[in-house]
Amino acid sequence: MGKVAKDTSLAEMTLRKYERPDGFSGRELVRKLCLGLGLLQPGDSRDVVVDVLHVMLQNKRELSSKEVEDLVIQNREKHNVPLLGIAPSNIRRQLLRCRELFLIEKVKSAYRITENEKFSEIFSQKIKQYYLNSILDRVGEYMSKIDSEFLDKNL
Repeated sequence: MGKVAKDTSLAEMTLRKYERPDGFSGRELVRKLCLGLGLLQPGDSRDVVVDVLHVMLQNKRELSSKEVEDLVIQNREKHNVPLLGIAPSNIRRQLLRCRELFLIEKVKSAYRITENEKFSEIFSQKIKQYYLNSILDRVGEYMSKIDSEFLDKNL
């Protein structure tokens, strides 16, 4: 009997195209980015990831997970958003999701925007050039293998 391959992805990214960002600002702008990057699902009311990213962008210094948690609560209260998903474990999970997309990084026991860079730079250097290209290259390998196994024989 053959070896069973695990269907666990090595990397994964969901991208969505929305209207231009003109007319959006603050939390709503960050929300649209989260939707576009697949950090938030359309119609999802569990949107604490928006507040995690929003407070990270508002604060130019490194923040502990406890500080992020406190600021998220303040942010949600300020924007009259229900205090759902604010458990410390969920805040840490959202920080990890943002780290996996290279948006934030952990330095010792604190978090900051990756290398204190602009998001446009992070997107260009980390997401497009590294992360997305590696995914596209691997999908291309599968396409070539499909061609050789199924299509080249029929021509």
